[in-house]
Amino acid sequence: VQLVESGGGLVQPGDSLRLSCTYSGFSWGSFAIGWFRQAPEKEREGVSCIRSTDGQTTVANSAKGRFSISRDNAKNTVYLHMSMLRPEDTATYYCAVKAWGSCSAYGGPLGTVTAWGQGIQVTVSS
Repeated sequence: VQLVESGGGLVQPGDSLRLSCTYSGFSWGSFAIGWFRQAPEKEREGVSCIRSTDGQTTVANSAKGRFSISRDNAKNTVYLHMSMLRPEDTATYYCAVKAWGSCSAYGGPLGTVTAWGQGIQVTVSS
């Protein structure tokens, strides 16, 4: 299983950014895939998730109204669309997938993740 993130960088408060996660190496009938993030000296937290079977999505309360998730099946890619970015969104963002899984109501796949991406840095600063 391979998850490759892209699209991170340095942006200013209020800007938008789109992260991509291209996945490969598996053929599970269903899976949940999404994003976690971890800021320095803070615990990792779920951000958003999408379920492969029906496209159901979840978004963490801290990101509701600003972030959304989508999936391009033809490209095996999941996107995290981030808008109205805040300094507190600064973190390393990780793509994660759970085989035969569902999404947590708080963002991210539910339970023990099957595979992680390498992480990508998002910095929101003026």
